[in-house]
Amino acid sequence: MAGTLTRWGPFAEFGGLRSDIDRVLNDWLDGGGRARVPEIDVVRDDGNLVVRADMPGIRPEEVKIEIEEGVLTIAGEHEESSDVDEKDFVRHERRRASFHRSLTLPVGVKADDVTATTRDGVVQVIVPLPAHAHQERVTITPTLI
Repeated sequence: MAGTLTRWGPFAEFGGLRSDIDRVLNDWLDGGGRARVPEIDVVRDDGNLVVRADMPGIRPEEVKIEIEEGVLTIAGEHEESSDVDEKDFVRHERRRASFHRSLTLPVGVKADDVTATTRDGVVQVIVPLPAHAHQERVTITPTLI
């Protein structure tokens, strides 16, 4: 009977252990929930900066959008309903999720003019750009030193 030789790796078993430790530490550090960074698109459109952030399953009242010292922050926290009977779960990972994403805005943006909407799990923030924000593009090529 022919057999297959398998190379023995002394640390192969540690891969699963590491992922288990990471999971336990993440649960412990963030209170059992999952912290995430929403994926965003940022587009210049007709004198505006349009920021779109993916937030599927997040209700509008769970989203907090702030501008402070020229930094736009989209943040919030989502908690699953607690009226679910836990004994029926085989696996339960969707307890609580917090999220945040920040980006620096151009100088001169008026925070009072910024608007936000949400649709189909996407939050859209429209930031009117000041007139001087439309500067020409400069390409800088690094040199080898």
